[in-house]
Amino acid sequence: MHPAARTRTMFRTGPVPVPQPRTRRIRSLIDADALRVLHRAARVLLGELPELTDRLLVVLREQEPAYRTALDTDHAATWQEAHRSLRHSVTSLIDPRGTREAAHRCTWRIGVARAEQGLPLDALLHAFRLGGSLVWQRLVEETARAEPDDIRLLVHVATDVWNFVDEHCTLVADAYRQAERQLAWRRENRLRLLAAALLDGTSRIADLPETAEGLGLPEHGRYVVVAVAGVRPQRPTGIRACARPSGPHAYWHAGVDVDYGIVLVGEGGDGENDRDPAAALDLPGDGADAGCRIGVGSAVTGLAAVGDARRLADLALGICPPEGGTVRLSEHLPEALVISCPELGAGLTEQVLGPVLRLEPADRDVLLDTLVAWFASEGSAQRAGERLYCHRNTVLNRLRRCEQLIGRSLARPLDVVEINLALTARRLLRG
Repeated sequence: MHPAARTRTMFRTGPVPVPQPRTRRIRSLIDADALRVLHRAARVLLGELPELTDRLLVVLREQEPAYRTALDTDHAATWQEAHRSLRHSVTSLIDPRGTREAAHRCTWRIGVARAEQGLPLDALLHAFRLGGSLVWQRLVEETARAEPDDIRLLVHVATDVWNFVDEHCTLVADAYRQAERQLAWRRENRLRLLAAALLDGTSRIADLPETAEGLGLPEHGRYVVVAVAGVRPQRPTGIRACARPSGPHAYWHAGVDVDYGIVLVGEGGDGENDRDPAAALDLPGDGADAGCRIGVGSAVTGLAAVGDARRLADLALGICPPEGGTVRLSEHLPEALVISCPELGAGLTEQVLGPVLRLEPADRDVLLDTLVAWFASEGSAQRAGERLYCHRNTVLNRLRRCEQLIGRSLARPLDVVEINLALTARRLLRG
């Protein structure tokens, strides 16, 4: 056999090599050619970025109303922002890995800045997509100009280009929303600080216009502060709320133990037409919600006086019984006088009722309960006896003994006032 024939036979008798698929090699060649075309066109775009930026701003002005204001307000800053974004977009086509972090930082800063400026997110996303469309359009135009036959190769990198656009749209939206949440938190915190200063009476005059605007309340309206403690009633959600279309506006300020509502009850004037804040806000009445204590202060004029209104609401809240209820200060002024100065109230109690208070507890409680029942019965011994389940003569005997102990007469108007105030002070200040 001819040596060449033997050699061919030897090769044929060994393992037959499996032919490798040629598609992978063809695809890699196509990808390489496509990247070459892409990079060539992208380098041309880098040299004409100013013109590309101008084209983008023209399109934005035509198609996105929100950007018209930005362009009219600060054209130079908007141009620089668009120029930086386009530069990162084009350089990322040439060197994706080397420019990724810088491109991300640029997009993130744009999202934060536009959120702080109040540009709508939809407008910002539209601008990014328009920028991506413009870059792709210029890539196609430049390739068609330089090498028309290479346009078909750009199809193989179109997905990469648009994935880049989608990635940065997602990134700018995330940055925008995070900045928006931070801004909302700062605004709410600022508003809480302003409202707290208003309630504390430490608000500066210079801050009143900002406070009025933030709370949505007129600076010179008439206000009542409502103090709520214990099991608190349902209130409208949100910082500012209007309980009814025709009712007052209110700002609810949550506290640790007490919530305060700053309620607009009138637009000014002498207060003759003031609305009832408790009724307008559907707050529970006396005993309506067990454990809920509500104090409604008196009206004041102007936000600057809300600190005084809060102190009046605290007085009303202090009069509320422990089991709950609603106390309107205007209906409990004697009690308010007593509790407004606890030291004097305690002194009055000791001065008027001291001899009775120092009796044995059982004897003391009988006499004090008789006095309370007699006042509650408007000075009628008969009705007081019915309350206490005893004869009227028993009531009269106990009252005479009280008069002897404290040295005051229930027939003398001045003494009656002192005794009644002393009983009120003991009830309110006993805790």
